[in-house]
Amino acid sequence: MDDKTRYENGLKTRRAVLGDAHVDRATAGITDFNRDFQAFITRTAWNDIWNRPGLSRRERSLIVLSITVALGAWGEFRLHVRAAFNNGLTQEDIKELLIQAAVYAGVPAANHAFKEAASVIAEIEAEKAKG
Repeated sequence: MDDKTRYENGLKTRRAVLGDAHVDRATAGITDFNRDFQAFITRTAWNDIWNRPGLSRRERSLIVLSITVALGAWGEFRLHVRAAFNNGLTQEDIKELLIQAAVYAGVPAANHAFKEAASVIAEIEAEKAKG
């Protein structure tokens, strides 16, 4: 598969997982400085990795959430909490992931992750209430 096709497929996956609004904001922010990096992550992460056989998008979301908690990458964590709901995870799934993360990534990280996840969930509920 050529790079153009990988990019196009990756962009479709990125939109399916993260939503059009996020991807539109991200692509609007592409500059000459970050253009190559954005193309790289779209081809590599969103096409080559997220479209691999063997794991579902739901399972990949669990993995990404776990890694972002362990790294303390809170912006990415918040983004992927939203994405997790698009991929079939529930609040209960996220709660259980965070309880387990407390053992492996540390109580402070999990405590912060609970706060971040609750904030994202509240935002989603407010958006739904507005229609």
